[in-house]
Amino acid sequence: MSPGLRIVPENPDPQAFERIYRDNSGRVYALCLRMTGEASRAGELTQDVFVRAWKKLDSFRGDGEVAGWLRRLAVNLVLNAIRSDRRRRARVESVESPEKLERPGRAASPETRIALERAIAALPDGARTVFVLHDVGGYKHEEIARMTGTAVGTTKAQLHRARRLLREAIGR
Repeated sequence: MSPGLRIVPENPDPQAFERIYRDNSGRVYALCLRMTGEASRAGELTQDVFVRAWKKLDSFRGDGEVAGWLRRLAVNLVLNAIRSDRRRRARVESVESPEKLERPGRAASPETRIALERAIAALPDGARTVFVLHDVGGYKHEEIARMTGTAVGTTKAQLHRARRLLREAIGR
């Protein structure tokens, strides 16, 4: 954050918040994309994160970094959206077939990253969420269990499943 720009919850500075947005929107979008597996949904959720951040500036205590606070907001918002989507899908009978990944050949680094992002997006919701939170976000199983409302053993099983499915998808 540049000197002179400061977030003061009682009197928020739009210029300071704009700088926070510019500095953090890419990371927030990447987190949302990894957790949802859908670019358009990730874009919507990224917007929602920053709208919520603006509205909840008074909940930012200033004892940590803004990036960490935004990451927590994003994770909670995406998890709520995933739960909501599941409930909605449970009410509506779906006839969708799961998408299949293309078989990547020996890929250069950017192609390998794209294949990995596609493989992550194709993971089942629970496995993808745990994988992104643990392996990408660095959260511990106890934290993930608390955030998702599941048992620690379930998060460990989901992570194992996600890694196995990713190895299979990338290994093809």
